[in-house]
Amino acid sequence: MGTTTYREAVRTALTEALVKDPRVFLMGEDVGKYGGSYAVSKGLLAEFGPERIRDTPLSESTFVGAGIGAALGGMRPIVEVMTVNFSLLALDQIVNNAATIRHMSGGQFSIPLVIRMATGAGRQLAAQHAHSLEGWYAHIPGIRIVAPATLEDARGMLWTALEDPDPVLIFEHQTLYNMEGPLADEAGAVDIDHAAIRRPGKDLSLITYGGTLGKTLQAAETLASEGIDAEVIDLRTLRPLDMATILDSVKKTHRAVIVDEGWKSGSLSAEIVARLVEHAFYELDAPLARVCSAEVPIPYPKHLEDAALPQPPAIVAAAREVVGRRG
Repeated sequence: MGTTTYREAVRTALTEALVKDPRVFLMGEDVGKYGGSYAVSKGLLAEFGPERIRDTPLSESTFVGAGIGAALGGMRPIVEVMTVNFSLLALDQIVNNAATIRHMSGGQFSIPLVIRMATGAGRQLAAQHAHSLEGWYAHIPGIRIVAPATLEDARGMLWTALEDPDPVLIFEHQTLYNMEGPLADEAGAVDIDHAAIRRPGKDLSLITYGGTLGKTLQAAETLASEGIDAEVIDLRTLRPLDMATILDSVKKTHRAVIVDEGWKSGSLSAEIVARLVEHAFYELDAPLARVCSAEVPIPYPKHLEDAALPQPPAIVAAAREVVGRRG
């Protein structure tokens, strides 16, 4: 058991994949000589060479399209898009090609493509580099959406994703890259089909993912000091949602707060609320609540960025209201 960072866990996963399977290669903006915009691929060019660590032009549509073609040709490409905002420049390739070719070909062709991208706010990168748009992609059939929030998942989700015959989009929250903690040396591939209960509890369910997991766990500790025992669920996979785990938790606690860094309107949190109303309405002892980002482009100034994002005090306040206690 050693100590590592989220960044190093992702790099280890990339290295393992490149060593294990000669069909795997990494491509994207600045992944080679520069070592990646978040230093995730630092050193990989020297180790594996330019054939397998490929710097691309600043054209997301082009290199995501090249990744789709490589996957069709039998390779196992890992495409890195610098931020989720920039992925919108490849939306046609992702939504109209990668997500649909299996279905339009009657199952004759599959797209074993992995696309990694940084998401979320908290590092003062302003509105064109800091939104949480993974909920948009979770709307699209034909792709799997995962959001590693722990060192184990940062280390282990990549290989599982590479074994999937269909496209997998991995959303790595920008604030997590420096997260440090213990990780077993033998840590390997992890399940990407099921949510995880990160903290058991009996009074309410706090449902979250990615960059807000740490804030939600912090809020749960505050609530515990007030005698409120919160269960924290890490969704891990946003499409397909593991509703069985969510429903089991809510049927136990009878209350829920969904914490989602996306905007509230048309969000993943809205989808979870709708499904809970459809499948567990009579299990609820209180109205469902959501803590989401403010309905504004993410601001640049630190105090405004913090105010726009879900924070532990807001999660605590929502939980108190759901259980009928006001601070």
